[in-house]
Amino acid sequence: MADKLNTADISKQGVHILIVDDDVTVRFLMNEFMETVGYQAYMASNGEEALELLKTNPVDVVVTDIMMPGMDGLELTELIKLNYDIEVIVMTGYSGDYSYEEVINKGASDFVFKPVRFEELLLRLKRVLKERYLKEELRKLAITDDLTTLFNARHFYKQLKMEVDRSRRYKHILSLLLIDIDYFKSYNDTYGHLAGDKVLARIGQVIQSSLRRMDSAYRYGGEEFTIILPDTGGEEAIKAAKRISSAINSERFKPVPEKEIYITVSIGIAEYCAGEELEAFVKRADKAMYKSKEKGRNRITLFSEQGAD
Repeated sequence: MADKLNTADISKQGVHILIVDDDVTVRFLMNEFMETVGYQAYMASNGEEALELLKTNPVDVVVTDIMMPGMDGLELTELIKLNYDIEVIVMTGYSGDYSYEEVINKGASDFVFKPVRFEELLLRLKRVLKERYLKEELRKLAITDDLTTLFNARHFYKQLKMEVDRSRRYKHILSLLLIDIDYFKSYNDTYGHLAGDKVLARIGQVIQSSLRRMDSAYRYGGEEFTIILPDTGGEEAIKAAKRISSAINSERFKPVPEKEIYITVSIGIAEYCAGEELEAFVKRADKAMYKSKEKGRNRITLFSEQGAD
């Protein structure tokens, strides 16, 4: 863990800093310093310009002056924290107009007095970046299945709701795959849970490597997996399911040295119907998966309006 933290706060590659100050000299001096220590920097002369830059550029930390014409640093901080997952460090002079509490209450991660001592600013940046890294790691842990490294079931329902809402709003097609490993209980009983865990972990990797960038995979529970396929109709979902099934079938497992086993999966597919509730959508994919089981396993079934075909 220590090595990761060191990488997060000291490795500068990929860290983007936005400097916001109406003083052109301050901007260029800070920009030069950021680039000297290895960060990539952008510059904005006021809050409005900064917000425009944030729309099109990746930014990890905004370093902003507090006193600027028009939108001040506090208002800018509030708008940033409302719309982006970005850290803010506020620069302020020795003034009674603003308090530390006010700066922090607006969402800033830290503040530094002007004239800025660059060594102090660098230390504060490292601390803010380390905390940002830790928060991201904790967020990942909360939504990730430890064994397969896929997203977990809780995150599945959150993401599915987002995709269903998007489908309703923009009239986009959406499909859902539910995958179950055939005879997995028998495999576990015969070769033990450690061998079973190796199968689950490897199948998670195979599923992840078979997806398009816009797709997302989840360990739904036990030996079941789900895949959300945005902008994908039933027929295209069948192609995706075949690709995944074929990739899994090509894997070979050796739970004991003298035996090589291949694994098959049963897959159910549902295409989202307008106005359908979330639970009903998942239930149709589940019914289609069980129909694949009933038909002999190692099959793909699409749930149509008439039922599971």
